Amino acid sequence: MSSDHAQSAGRPAADAGPPTGTAALPDGAAPPPDGSAGTPFLELLARGAPATAYEQPVLLARAEGRPAEWIAALDHAKLLALRVRAELEGRRRREAELSALFETAHDLAGLRDLDAVLQAIVQRARSLLGTDVAYLTLNDPARKDTYMRVTEGSVAARFQQLRLGMGEGLGGLVAQTARPYVTDDYFKDARFQHTGTIDAGVQDEGLVAILGVPLMLGPHVIGVLFAADRRARVFEREQIALLGSFAALAAAAIDSANLLTETRAALAGLERANEIIRDRSAVIERASDVHDRLAELVLRGGGVHDVAAAVSQVLEDGTVEFSEAAAAPADALEASRAEGHAVRHGDDWVAAVTAGGELLGALVLRGHHGLDPVDQRTLERAAMVTSLLLLARRSAAEAEQRVRGELLDDLLDARDRDPRLLRERATRLHADLDATYVVLAARLDTPAADADQEADARRRLWSAASHLAATRHGLAAARDGGTVLLLPLQRGATATELARRTARHLGTAVHEAVTVGASAPVDDLAAHPGTATAAYAEAQRSLEALRLLGRTGDGAAAEDFGFLGLLLAGERDVAGFVDRTIGRVTAYDDRRGTDLVRTLEAYFACGMSPVRTKDELHVHVNTVAQRLERVGRLLGEDWQTPARVLEIQLALRLHRLSSPARG
Repeated sequence: MSSDHAQSAGRPAADAGPPTGTAALPDGAAPPPDGSAGTPFLELLARGAPATAYEQPVLLARAEGRPAEWIAALDHAKLLALRVRAELEGRRRREAELSALFETAHDLAGLRDLDAVLQAIVQRARSLLGTDVAYLTLNDPARKDTYMRVTEGSVAARFQQLRLGMGEGLGGLVAQTARPYVTDDYFKDARFQHTGTIDAGVQDEGLVAILGVPLMLGPHVIGVLFAADRRARVFEREQIALLGSFAALAAAAIDSANLLTETRAALAGLERANEIIRDRSAVIERASDVHDRLAELVLRGGGVHDVAAAVSQVLEDGTVEFSEAAAAPADALEASRAEGHAVRHGDDWVAAVTAGGELLGALVLRGHHGLDPVDQRTLERAAMVTSLLLLARRSAAEAEQRVRGELLDDLLDARDRDPRLLRERATRLHADLDATYVVLAARLDTPAADADQEADARRRLWSAASHLAATRHGLAAARDGGTVLLLPLQRGATATELARRTARHLGTAVHEAVTVGASAPVDDLAAHPGTATAAYAEAQRSLEALRLLGRTGDGAAAEDFGFLGLLLAGERDVAGFVDRTIGRVTAYDDRRGTDLVRTLEAYFACGMSPVRTKDELHVHVNTVAQRLERVGRLLGEDWQTPARVLEIQLALRLHRLSSPARG
């Protein structure tokens, strides 16, 4: 766009730039001796200053009383700089216009949403032309009128919903002549037909100057693209041409969308023509697909949920789920078992999973209202395969449970077993006997009505414990009226935490309270056969202590009871209590040759007074403080709480009694 056009579009005259002719120095004028006249204008160009700023260097030179030659050179440099500025602005503007057209063409090439493409065209037209509003109307041949399709910048609801008769308004003039039209003042322009509806909408929007260009498909006008301002304005030729380019892109987008719609309609017709053939072949394909999928699942050892997923894929419309017998609809389940077929239950279909008269569960098809005979047979065949998989899984689980129980029994009873063989047997069961383990004794605490119910409850507890051991890479066995488990201890966890988690897990699985006693962590079970036996005895004592304290359904380890464990347990593990309570102190004395145990005894004997303790030990009070600080680091910061003090004093006395040789 030329600079004189820019000036007529409303920019100040100073911003228009110099004339296009060559600006020469006046006759006899000489440039500044140092050739620096153009320097300030180069700086203005570099920072993109407005045109008015280019007068400042000349005014400054005159104010400073520079020679006429100097001022003439500055004037000359100013004109050149303004010409360069105008050329740069024109290039930037053309680059922006081309970029917008390119982006719009790119949107059109990847057309997915016609509305989105048309909206982008209107937005870019409004932005580049700098108008208040841009909008697009399309002809409706069925109603023989035209309607507003896309608007940008509009604020009036009535304007956005306009429907116009053919030939009405500025758009009607454009449509009739297939040429662009522009009006500087809409309401004063008598070249086109004014109507009350159109004028009211335009007045609501406050539009004054309007430019409209036709949307052409071949020789036919299908709509009009508009750019409008809320003030009087003269649209330049370049702006009219730019809007025409956008209109051409909009027409191409509409044509592409229409062609796409026609193509889809043709494809839909072909699809309907082939529908009968596909339906006939689908029956055979589904039956073959089901046979292949189920056979593959059985061969690779798939589970019941794999069967359900495979049938869901084959049936396509609906989802198949395996349901336990207790969770399935009782009436439908019983009817399916009696009839040997899948039965309808509301919007679902239920196929019983049975084996030898035993009800194992059901396959439930949801979201498939119309089940044809082929699909029904597919669901029934899947139920049969599911029953076979459940029986196979049950047999394998029972066999694995027996093997795990036998290995744990050997660890607890057969102390002369070969450690290498024990490790190999454990490895086959995905257990590592070199890891750190905890032995747990679990027992049901709900009284049974008779012997049969009690035996059934114990079997359920053993089954749940075996499943837990298998998933945690441990072992489980039925023993002493309850269940014993050998579970690995995760890093950072404690035996108490493991006991409580196990009690909650088993209680949830059997729906009854399960009490769990745990041993201290043990290592090297294969290398030291007696370790597992001693740990099981400790777990039983913890279990008995919980029951005597009335904490049924809970879990705990020996370390949780302190000296109470000694009183409540059937066997007195004095050495274990002493080691758990002050073992770190005695071990420190043994390694370092210190006398922390004697310091503790004197400290408690002196009423926990450091001053009297130093007199008893004949040492400096600072020495007592240092020793007590070391004790605190070994036993923990809470070692002087009343409960800990009681246990530590008892452990000190038991330690002294177990070491009569001490002086």
